[in-house]
Amino acid sequence: MEKTVIKTGATVDEAIEAALSELGCTREQATIEVVEEGTEGGFLGLGRKDAEVKVTFNSEDTAENTAVSDTEDTYFGDDESFEGDAVSEAEDAAANFVAEVLSGIGIHGNMDSYREDDTIYISVTGSDCGAAIGRHGETLEAISYMTNLIANKHSEQRVHVYLDVGGYRKHREQVIKGLADKAVSKVRRSGRKFVMEAMSPAERRIVHSYLQDVNGVTTHSEGVEPNRCVVVTPDTDKK
Repeated sequence: MEKTVIKTGATVDEAIEAALSELGCTREQATIEVVEEGTEGGFLGLGRKDAEVKVTFNSEDTAENTAVSDTEDTYFGDDESFEGDAVSEAEDAAANFVAEVLSGIGIHGNMDSYREDDTIYISVTGSDCGAAIGRHGETLEAISYMTNLIANKHSEQRVHVYLDVGGYRKHREQVIKGLADKAVSKVRRSGRKFVMEAMSPAERRIVHSYLQDVNGVTTHSEGVEPNRCVVVTPDTDKK
């Protein structure tokens, strides 16, 4: 499985060594991209900028490539059905875009990415990630939207990017599911519909998906953005 991390350091070599240490691989087993060379700064180090690198390690690809090279040369030039490395290209483009955006707003940390079926998961951890999350996750949603556009420009098949920064999205999903559970309890006790708090389209999808198989209730959305809400209503047909 491919794993990518982004590291910073006083020098490029220091950043690379930190990345290789976390990945548990050697330079020969990794693809290294220097995102930022770094600067020493002026008097008293003012204006100094850390070096930043992106390092990718794929142990499975390394093993497979070694096995192929030992047995035969592989040529895909005449194979019209061969799609190359489209998915990896999409993942790489998405990860690069996220790294550039976060670096641009002064956020430096670790980034992991991997693909599962048609979803590319990108997780960013680091200190002071608030600027990339924004009020009620609005900035994170905007970055996610743009990242999805970038990824799909580099993929022949439709892919979805799941971006989480500072664990916000995972935590928010748990909060939303807890609110959905409370809404179901209120609807069952009262026999009347319950209007949940205003949510983003992505958050409303979580509620709809989470409650779609719950007995006795159904869901739909009402209102106009940004005040559109999920409404949970009794449904005697769902038993």
